[in-house]
Amino acid sequence: MERISEGLHASPPFDFFGGSSLRARAYLLKRPQGNVVLYAATALDGQLDELRELGGVAHQYLNHAHEASPVAAELRSAFGAPLHVHAADAAEVAETVSVDETFDERHRVDDDLEVVPIPGHTPGATAFLWHGPDGRALFTGDTIYVRDDEWIAAVLDGVSDRADYLASLELLAGLEFDLLVPGFASVDRPPVYPTDRVDARRRIEAIAARLRAGGDR
Repeated sequence: MERISEGLHASPPFDFFGGSSLRARAYLLKRPQGNVVLYAATALDGQLDELRELGGVAHQYLNHAHEASPVAAELRSAFGAPLHVHAADAAEVAETVSVDETFDERHRVDDDLEVVPIPGHTPGATAFLWHGPDGRALFTGDTIYVRDDEWIAAVLDGVSDRADYLASLELLAGLEFDLLVPGFASVDRPPVYPTDRVDARRRIEAIAARLRAGGDR
């Protein structure tokens, strides 16, 4: 796994869609309280030995149901790591892999990781704000991802709720963070994006403006 910053490790890039110019990754937060895996465990297929070297996995969290993977069951078997999913997406996830725990409200995991529901992309889409050793990293999954250095949305026909999406973007624009960690980024670009409050708000408000005008990205 690639070390991104102190305590933050990324899986190898994964072509989630097959033939896409985008690459997905899963992330490991190395924490004294127990390591956490975020996003699709598919990207961690074949990485068990490296995960052991980094201290194993205490918990797994999905950004949304489309990340469900049988590899999550392997992490649970190898490390005893329960899979946590927003209740609104749990039934869909359970079609692929069993869910151990659900949540439906914003809450903290210990004193450094905040779980922030952001419905819109899917009903149970969830962001994660980690107060790590090198600053605050915001994990937005597909709700905000990056293509060619542009922050964009993913409104899906028949799945996404535009009004909820806009409300969630407003919430995200109010958060303070130093690093955006999207679910996807272009194959020839970095997987994470340093930012500041002014830059992040400007970029998120630009996404919201496009969605209000009827755009999907």
